[in-house]
Amino acid sequence: MKLTDNVLRSFRVAKVFRENSDKINCFDFSPNGETVISSSDDDSIVLYDCQEGKPKRTLYSKKYGVDLIRYTHAANTVVYSSNKIDDTIRYLSLHDNKYIRYFPGHTKRVVALSMSPVDDTFISGSLDKTIRLWDLRSPNCQGLMHLQGKPVCSFDPEGLIFAAGVNSEMVKLYDLRSFDKGPFTTFKMPYDRTCEWTGLKFSNDGKLILISTNGGFIRLIDAFKGAVLHTFGGYNNSKAVTLEASFTPDSQFIMIGSEDGKIHVWNGESGMKVAVLDGKHTGPITCLQFNPKFMTFASACSNMVRKVFEVSP
Repeated sequence: MKLTDNVLRSFRVAKVFRENSDKINCFDFSPNGETVISSSDDDSIVLYDCQEGKPKRTLYSKKYGVDLIRYTHAANTVVYSSNKIDDTIRYLSLHDNKYIRYFPGHTKRVVALSMSPVDDTFISGSLDKTIRLWDLRSPNCQGLMHLQGKPVCSFDPEGLIFAAGVNSEMVKLYDLRSFDKGPFTTFKMPYDRTCEWTGLKFSNDGKLILISTNGGFIRLIDAFKGAVLHTFGGYNNSKAVTLEASFTPDSQFIMIGSEDGKIHVWNGESGMKVAVLDGKHTGPITCLQFNPKFMTFASACSNMVRKVFEVSP
């Protein structure tokens, strides 16, 4: 089934999960789309089976807390940042609930974490104004960049370059093999003092970059030229919440949740809004991702509820 404007309009809530006692702060689909894992402010990690539509197991990170959870390439391992005690990144085996490795170095909260799509490297950005490059096989930081402000960062789908958003006004592109030489290109964006950037994602075809903000708009830019293609707005975010925006897997559509629990969807080429889906969320939708392989997507709101949408017949 191909995603079209009409197909997107026909999505309805298929499942509702209330496993958590506090806000779900992040979730991530496995690369094969068969499972999704969530992290929550109640210190729990919940693994869901996407095909059966039910929770499989719950693990806890009571001591360190858990945020920004990401699957690695091995089916049963994740990395995540901590929101208690320290700012070390942890590498966990879900199979036996044991830590494989710790990645210390950041001195303030980690606000961005991106796994390479092709190998064992990952990048992290922190409020300590650094971006660090890591390899899962070593606890030592493989590279360090000092920035002027809070960073957002992400790998491109080929795993060859990564983008760093700095000071909510510049996107810098780095070649992974020579990133110590500095960015190979920098795009300056229109600066908006009313909000700050909260996320940055590449489309699966590598041609587009989506910049999320904690204001009432998100930006779509050309990944090669840096030109702003569209600015999407018209959704509620008066309290400056961090709302996750995502591409559909075919790179054609862009979606974001809103403060009033609705999900807004635009056509990336035309820039037109094609759907507003009401998932009956009672709080701002802070997490939103499309399944990479199946025709479903998941959303989570600040009131600890996770919902799965699928096409209604």
